[in-house]
Amino acid sequence: MTRRRRLRGAAITGLCLVLVAGGIYTVATLVQRSEQLITEECTAAVGAQRADLATDQAANAALITAVSVRRGLPPRAASIALATAMQESKLRNIGHGDLAGPDSRGLFQQRPSQGWGTQDQVMDPIYATNAFYDALVKVPGYATLEITDAAQRVQRSAYPTAYAEHEAMGRSFASALTGESPAALDCTLRSPDTAGDPAALLNELEASYGSIPTTVTGQTLEVDVTDSFAWSVAHWAVANAKEFSVERVDVDGKRWDRKARNGWQDAPDTGGRVAITLAADGS
Repeated sequence: MTRRRRLRGAAITGLCLVLVAGGIYTVATLVQRSEQLITEECTAAVGAQRADLATDQAANAALITAVSVRRGLPPRAASIALATAMQESKLRNIGHGDLAGPDSRGLFQQRPSQGWGTQDQVMDPIYATNAFYDALVKVPGYATLEITDAAQRVQRSAYPTAYAEHEAMGRSFASALTGESPAALDCTLRSPDTAGDPAALLNELEASYGSIPTTVTGQTLEVDVTDSFAWSVAHWAVANAKEFSVERVDVDGKRWDRKARNGWQDAPDTGGRVAITLAADGS
C-alpha cells in the first residue's frame, strides 16, 4: 500500500506540474498573441483635432519639429515643414525620386540638381530639415501665409495645392511636438523587444535639440528643461519610444507609461525635469 500511495502521489505531482507548465505556456502564448494584435501608432490630439501617424513617421515628425525648436522658430514653421514632408515623402526618408524629380531624395524630396546639396546631404534628415527651414525663413511673412502657400514658396512643386491635404496633421503634431499643447501626443506600442541604450538616446536627443543638461542614472535620463521645452522633449521621447525602447516618460506631474497604454496620467512631479526611462534587460 505504501508503494502504491507513493506512485499515486508521484503521478498526481507529475500531473500537477504538467498542468502548471501547460497553464504558464498558455498564458505566455495568449500574452504574445495579444501583443501581436496591438496596432502600433502615434496620435496627436489637440482640442477637437486628432491626427494619427505610424511610429516611424512620428519619429521623423519629432526630429523635424525639434530642429525648429532648436532654431527658435515659431510653431507655424514646424506645421509647414510637417505638411511639406508628409506630401513629399509620407514623412519617410526615402532614397528615390519620381518622374517629375528623378534625383529627389529624403524627407523633403530635395533635388541636388536644384542646389539643395549633395545626395548624401539631402538624405541626412538633420541637414535636409535645416535646408528646408533655411529656405522657409527667407519667405516674407511665411508665418502668416496659408500652410500650403508657404510650402509651395519653398518647394516650387508641380502640385502647388497638394500640401493643403496635410495641414491639419501638421498643425496637430507641431502643436504637440513643440510643447505648445501638453499631454497631447500618445503612442500605442507593443512591449519592447530589447533593452534600451541610454547613450544612444542621448546622442539622438542632442542631435535633434543640441546640447541639453542631462543626467543619466542607470536606464533613466533626466533632462533639465521646463515649460513648453519640457513638453517638447517629453513628446519627442514618446515619438521615439519604439526605436529606443522607452518604457516611461515623466514630466510636469504627468506620466506616459508604455505598458499601461492609457496615455498621460497624473504622477509625482519630477521637479523641473523630464525623466525618460528605458527598458532594462528582462523587462
